[in-house]
Amino acid sequence: MRISRFSSTLARAAALLVCAQAQAGEEAIKLDDGPGHDAVTTSCVLCHSLDYIQMNAPVMTRARWEATVRKMIDKFGAPISGDDAKVIADYLSAHYVGAPQ
Repeated sequence: MRISRFSSTLARAAALLVCAQAQAGEEAIKLDDGPGHDAVTTSCVLCHSLDYIQMNAPVMTRARWEATVRKMIDKFGAPISGDDAKVIADYLSAHYVGAPQ
């Protein structure tokens, strides 16, 4: 039996949907609540996943978070104001520091 072009395309589309559903089932990243949480979640996700915060936490200090936020602004053009940069660094330093200070 010959498969039509339409059937073949339909089968590929179905396979892509199955893959997409498998990825969609991943857990959403939940950051700790606290002052600055909203600034972090709205600013950081513009460029990358929030799991970067948790992945980097074990090696971070306050100084490293401050430098990282500054790099995001200066090198990558993150649209973060000076006031928000301080709030973000304060939040990250309070909740996601793993390296000795």
